Amino acid sequence: MALADPARRRIVARLSRGSATVNELAEPFEISKQAISKHIQVLEHAGLVTRTRDAQRRPVHLNPARLEALTAWIDRYRLVREAQFRTLDAVLENSTKHIPKE
Repeated sequence: MALADPARRRIVARLSRGSATVNELAEPFEISKQAISKHIQVLEHAGLVTRTRDAQRRPVHLNPARLEALTAWIDRYRLVREAQFRTLDAVLENSTKHIPKE
């Protein structure tokens, strides 16, 4: 669910290039900083990002280990679905061989 929203995916993509503040993360968006903060909270709750305090700055950091675990889960799910589609393709191909051509 954390990555279901396109804004959160863009935030994760931005953080993959390095840590950033909420203000920096909000720059490319046409939504409020408060909305960006809520997106960051969702990502924090999922364990995908963390925040630290550096004097007045509160940078947001990507949690690469959690993102890697999520990516591995997605890959496994994708492989299962691809196998199911290959099976369906084979069934459909076999069923069309038995249909008389006009």
